[in-house]
Amino acid sequence: MSSDKDNKKPADANWYKEVWKVVSEIPSGHVLTYGEVARLSGLPRAARRVSQALRRAPGDMNLPWHRVINSQGKISFPEDSIGWKRQKDILESEGVVFLKGKVNLDQFGYRGAVDRLLWGGDDL
Repeated sequence: MSSDKDNKKPADANWYKEVWKVVSEIPSGHVLTYGEVARLSGLPRAARRVSQALRRAPGDMNLPWHRVINSQGKISFPEDSIGWKRQKDILESEGVVFLKGKVNLDQFGYRGAVDRLLWGGDDL
C-alpha cells in the first residue's frame, strides 16, 4: 500500500512555482479563485492543491495570498476566524468590496483585473 508521500509527484515543486508566479501577478484590488489560479498555473483540475502550494511558499516571498478566494466569491477561512478577518481587512484596504460576505467576481475577479490591466483606470 502506498502512502501520500509515495504519491507526491516530483513536478509538484515546479507547479508550486507556477502557482506562486500567478498569485504574485494578481493586481492589488482584485482576486482570483483557486480554480482560476490552478488553470493559469497549468493544472485546471487542481484547485484544492492551490492552497497547499500557497502554504508551502517561502515566507520571504511575500505572496499576496489574500487575493485568492473560492469560486463563490467568498473567503475560504471559517467566517469570523482570525484568518478570515485578516484576509477581509487586507482585501478591503485594497478596495475590494464585500456584499453579504461575497466579492463580485465580475468586478474584482479575473475579468475585472484583465480589463483594468488592458484599459487602466478604476472606473470600468
